[in-house]
Amino acid sequence: MANGTALVVGASGLTGGNLAQELIGRGWTVHGLSRKPDGEMPGLLPVAADLLDAGSVRAALRDVRPTHVYFTTWTRRPTEAENIAVNSAMIRNVLDALSPSGTVGHVALVTGLKHYLGPFDAYVSGGFLPVTPLREEQPRLDLPNFYYAQEDEVYAAADRDGFGWSIHRPHTVIGKAIGNAMNMGSTLAVYASICKETGQPFRWPGSAGQWNGLCDVTDARLLARHLVWASTTQAARNQAFNVVNGDYFRWNWLWPRLAAWFGVEPAGFDGTVHPLEAEMAGAPAIWKGIAARHGLKEAVIDRLASPWHTDLDLGRPIEVMTDMTKSREMGFTDYQSTERSFLDLFARLRAERLIP
Repeated sequence: MANGTALVVGASGLTGGNLAQELIGRGWTVHGLSRKPDGEMPGLLPVAADLLDAGSVRAALRDVRPTHVYFTTWTRRPTEAENIAVNSAMIRNVLDALSPSGTVGHVALVTGLKHYLGPFDAYVSGGFLPVTPLREEQPRLDLPNFYYAQEDEVYAAADRDGFGWSIHRPHTVIGKAIGNAMNMGSTLAVYASICKETGQPFRWPGSAGQWNGLCDVTDARLLARHLVWASTTQAARNQAFNVVNGDYFRWNWLWPRLAAWFGVEPAGFDGTVHPLEAEMAGAPAIWKGIAARHGLKEAVIDRLASPWHTDLDLGRPIEVMTDMTKSREMGFTDYQSTERSFLDLFARLRAERLIP
């Protein structure tokens, strides 16, 4: 489908930015909704709104008539109850604003593997062990989860307005975005760059389970293609899908290869977790100096790195594997090397003068 009109909610983020680029490249008309659109993407029609303000959303979308809506953003709150309240409200506000136009044919929602894993402390303190590989037919957990609330908002609006839907559950998303709150790829690039500048080893920050176990991730470019595929394929209508690269790896294999790209000495699991949030506590000042010496575009480290989120991923005491059979059987056969996902990102960050 070359002539759809898309509304990408969260177009300035990691997933939304890559999706918007993919859609524009295919000839779609693309509106990008965010609180503060950056306006830097050629072909993107920026729309500014506060997603938690229903009136702001209605006003912003008054003249927007999308055929496809893609939700690619969320906001973090201190408790899961607050996460549920605000993140479901964002979905509801957008779909309620668009309902009178009657133009929406498909709504796609990006969530993640927390659908199966639950909050981090659910299996750390509660003895809960997820069943892997993770499959779409696994039932919801009996735990509060804002992903479930978001899904329920989509289902309710679909029943009201008659559009189709798809749910997309990636693992950790690897790709370029500035100011993104969950960005392992850029976080590791910044950490490795600091190690290079200071002569420190590139030390594994996570758990033994992640270091030794099997894992997978999701390239933002592949996720974008999956979103377009599911939203334009009849067989994929009203379905939930896992979305990962298609390969498995162990961090004890990948970590030295990432270190080699930066020319730093890797240091593996030494029996102790070394959270990046603590390791990088003094990094803001260090990064300002690095940015000045190398003429980098971004001197504020928080715009590039989110160590708290990388700690959540790499600190899991379990391995995580995700099944892609459902998508494969329906016709989505794209595959992406995970090593190449990271190295492509590092090369892009360097070429755009975001890392030295």
